[in-house]
Amino acid sequence: MKNIFPDQSFLFVRYHRRLFLLFVQLVLCSVVMCSASQAEDTPSGVQEGTVDSHPALIDSPTHTTTSSGRIGDAINVAFIGSEEELHHMLSVSGWYAADPITSKTSFRIAADVVLRKPYPHAPVSNLYLWGRKQDAAFEQPVGNSPKQRHHVRFWQSHKVDSNSKPLWLGAATYDERVELSRTTGRITHKIAPNIDQERNKLVNDAIAAGKLHGYYWVEQFHQLAKGKNGGGDPYFTDRRLAVGVIDIRR
Repeated sequence: MKNIFPDQSFLFVRYHRRLFLLFVQLVLCSVVMCSASQAEDTPSGVQEGTVDSHPALIDSPTHTTTSSGRIGDAINVAFIGSEEELHHMLSVSGWYAADPITSKTSFRIAADVVLRKPYPHAPVSNLYLWGRKQDAAFEQPVGNSPKQRHHVRFWQSHKVDSNSKPLWLGAATYDERVELSRTTGRITHKIAPNIDQERNKLVNDAIAAGKLHGYYWVEQFHQLAKGKNGGGDPYFTDRRLAVGVIDIRR
């Protein structure tokens, strides 16, 4: 008698083949989505990895310190160029130079946070590298209050490259709110934990302004992927340092 039902082994193979193909599609879709997510904030638009390393990176510190000697914000970005070139690049990229800390500026930033008034040149607290406070600080306001802002501090290296250009090591972070510090007991800004996002934003702003000749990555610049700054704020990083070469002639 002829069997009118399909062969069971054939159905079994076809069923598992469909499951396998579905699994492959899901994996490929996940890879594409993950790649798109990672590329969203990654610097792009100029050539990557086309410049030589700077001599100041050979023995470069990886973290700032506070006035009391605590580990401060992590170094996550650097630019090669003169002081004039650094200021010009950041100015045309939409960043404002921070005012120095005085009794007047300290009172104003406190009042503007409470009153929700803009202060694009609000001062930033001092952090230290190579035994001195920052040589320059810049910020980009968010909303109508200095409570939230993008900001970066820079320190100029004494060593210069073959073009007599110094390296500007920077610590870029995002201030997301103001609250009581867990370590100092003072009112201070609290940073967002994703410091790579701020690093990438700063480089992307410079690229968009057309002021970078190129950039490269220093892999495993940091030993650890997680840490806390001097205020006790946790952060995470892919451990890389982005180094941009300024070209204001572009």
